[in-house]
Amino acid sequence: MVLDVGRVDADLAAGVLACPRCPGVLRPWSWAAVRRVRQLDGAMLAVRPRRARCSSCHATQVLLPAGCLPRLGDAAAVVGAVLVAKASGRGSRSIAAELHRPVSTVRRWLRRVRGEHVNWLRRRGVEFAHTFDPDVLTGLVAQPSPLGDAVQALAAAVVAYRRRFGRPVEAWALIVVFVHGRLLATAPAG
Repeated sequence: MVLDVGRVDADLAAGVLACPRCPGVLRPWSWAAVRRVRQLDGAMLAVRPRRARCSSCHATQVLLPAGCLPRLGDAAAVVGAVLVAKASGRGSRSIAAELHRPVSTVRRWLRRVRGEHVNWLRRRGVEFAHTFDPDVLTGLVAQPSPLGDAVQALAAAVVAYRRRFGRPVEAWALIVVFVHGRLLATAPAG
């Protein structure tokens, strides 16, 4: 996941991006195929992610912009809007109607954010909030659902990051970086 797409080429050329598999350094390696990603307002954005190759293990990586999610045609902000609406107590039909997405898609996303995964999301939010600004956690109030607690913790991490670094980063892109692209649990095989 890449938070600042404009710096990717410079970072790759400078050798500052580490391989996630070994101690090697990522180097530029062409481009991935163009992806069309649906935005929250319904517009389609064409994204062509940079590819990189490790100088040691030779594994290739696709450096996906943080506003996108792996293997999804919808932006992180769309999935985030679904999670916020569900945490507020709304049903999947009304969420789907508001976001102009199929009910089956919204239900599938919500099934992928249950159980241990929603607890993991909450823990990631608390960890990052505590790292950037522990005081932001003092005002948090228990929510009626585990998903509500997770969304609140992730939002607190965004606030803490913005306070510490003073960068106006898009919230869901930053959350995707915090959760390493796993806003939704991995879909079952089959």
